[in-house]
Amino acid sequence: MEDITVPGTAGTAEPARAAESADGTASVRAGTRRRLVSASLVGSVGDGIYVPLTMLFVHSLTGLSLTSIGTGLTIAGLGALAFMPTAGILIDRFGGRRVLIGVLALRALGFAAYPLAGSYPAFLGIALVVAVGMWASSPSQHALIGDLAQGAERDRLLAWDRSLRNAGMGCGSLAAAGMLAFRGTAGFVVAAEALAVVFAVAAFLVSRLPDARAGAPAPRSREGYRQVLADRPYLLVTGANFLIAFGYTAQAMALPVFLTRDVGLPDALAGAVFALNTVLVAAAGVPVARLTLRGRRTRAAALGAVVFALSFGAFALLPRLTGGSGALVAVLAVAVLYTAGELIHSAPSQGLSVQAAPDRLRGRYLSVYQLSWSLCRTVAPMLLGFLLDARPWHLWSVLALLVLGGAAILLRAERSLPVHAVGTGSVRQTVAARGPGAGKPSRT
Repeated sequence: MEDITVPGTAGTAEPARAAESADGTASVRAGTRRRLVSASLVGSVGDGIYVPLTMLFVHSLTGLSLTSIGTGLTIAGLGALAFMPTAGILIDRFGGRRVLIGVLALRALGFAAYPLAGSYPAFLGIALVVAVGMWASSPSQHALIGDLAQGAERDRLLAWDRSLRNAGMGCGSLAAAGMLAFRGTAGFVVAAEALAVVFAVAAFLVSRLPDARAGAPAPRSREGYRQVLADRPYLLVTGANFLIAFGYTAQAMALPVFLTRDVGLPDALAGAVFALNTVLVAAAGVPVARLTLRGRRTRAAALGAVVFALSFGAFALLPRLTGGSGALVAVLAVAVLYTAGELIHSAPSQGLSVQAAPDRLRGRYLSVYQLSWSLCRTVAPMLLGFLLDARPWHLWSVLALLVLGGAAILLRAERSLPVHAVGTGSVRQTVAARGPGAGKPSRT
């Protein structure tokens, strides 16, 4: 397979990617792949340090009340959501690599400044900087992968990215526990400075990647979010992800309360479910992704949603079990089933979001897709809290209906999506063979 040098990088030691093969796969050079996954791992360690301890972290560093902090973080999150359309424009103009460097640098500066937040306006400003960096990281990272690779290679890199992010978040959580061993606020100050260093290192690693967008023409003025909003198949995929995303948020927001209150597990054992999920996703993410690449992305993602629904039905039955070791074994077994749904759904759904986005407007498309995650995480606390106050089966029944609805939408969207987005290789040929209307031509 012949290497293609990235425009604007003549004379550099490493081209960004190789030529596309017959099955639509573009092989990324080993050095580029190592730096990409290393940056992903380092950044996820930072997420693992910060995300589980956000409220305590900010409270210790600023001395503000938890109510004020919660309100401020909500305001910052909404401000970051409002910035997402701009992030998409910047990605299309400058490429995922440059924007990712910028948002990682923003996060580094924000965490370095947290110990200096002596007033509420200063806290709000820093929280907004951190939130913008956090929300914009995902679309810029996925756009970068889309710039560097094509076809099945994109799916493989996305699978590695997700697996390493789970591993990194687990390591970050352990690191956070070690930092909290310091008395008083010292541990949180150490955590803040460690976070600044971690994200600065991640930005440096990304800067070492080749610029695959150098010399690429910017989108024409007539192209923009109007085209995204007119792309009904992509909006269907985005809407399906919004519904299925509730299956992911349930693990962190609802499952711990359900297991301790309704099933009767001790707090420590309830945490074992999260640990098991993290280990399995980190270890099995890439092998399962390879299996899902053999079929259509839409159907594999829909199958993952169906497995989610089966696990929710099983969770609803857990309170009927007697206590003791039998209940714990049953909980862990259902947790494995839940994780299987996550593994089957995550890789093809991420691949679908990137593959179905036209190259010239990938930033805008992925920013819109990211809103499906962001809006779900905004709505989920209220919805899941309401359902937790009702009967346990209400919670799991509603979640099952939501993810099954998402699966149905994915299957509905399959016939109108671009052929290259639905599958790779022989799958692509099979989809195209269905005849007119079986899939739109590539828009890239």
